[in-house]
Amino acid sequence: MVYSIFLIASFLPVAKALRLKVELNPGGASFDESTYFDDDAKKLLNQHYSRIQGTLGYWKNQASLYKSLHYYSLLWTIPSAVLIPVLTPWIADGDFSKPAVTLVSAVTAVLLAFHKGLKVEDNLKAYRHGESEFYDLVRRLLDQPMTLGKGQQEQIDMYFEEVARIRRFVRNAETDNLGTLDDARAELNKRRKNNSTN
Repeated sequence: MVYSIFLIASFLPVAKALRLKVELNPGGASFDESTYFDDDAKKLLNQHYSRIQGTLGYWKNQASLYKSLHYYSLLWTIPSAVLIPVLTPWIADGDFSKPAVTLVSAVTAVLLAFHKGLKVEDNLKAYRHGESEFYDLVRRLLDQPMTLGKGQQEQIDMYFEEVARIRRFVRNAETDNLGTLDDARAELNKRRKNNSTN
């Protein structure tokens, strides 16, 4: 009972991450406060940022969700690796030891399967990496624009290209890290075919 209560209570941050939308943090002085770019360049950069703002919010929400799932899985699978061998010698018929070990083992197996099937760690890295790399690029454009090209137009064009590259990276990581439902279906079809030939 105590194990089950803690298991459910510790899931609350994950449930919260599933429900709530994380707000984007203000990043300090941005394009409007830049003394380097002219008004037309600032307008162009602000319009571009307004178009990617929804994507940044989505990345932040996904990173928050996968972070919660990742730490929840670690919280319960690592202690279980120690707990199961400790409890095993105390298993006896007629008491709660057998159901307790079965429950701990089942929870561990389910969490490991979800963690691997949903590719939680890979998705967490992809969304966090994309979000962080975007803001690093914005800071680079504002603080060291010369590293992106010679003139304002070249720098802005390079900035847009880099943002597109980051978006492609996250999109590719996202589609590569989708749950392995197709793989599971292919494996099921393979087993059916093997059973029908046997």
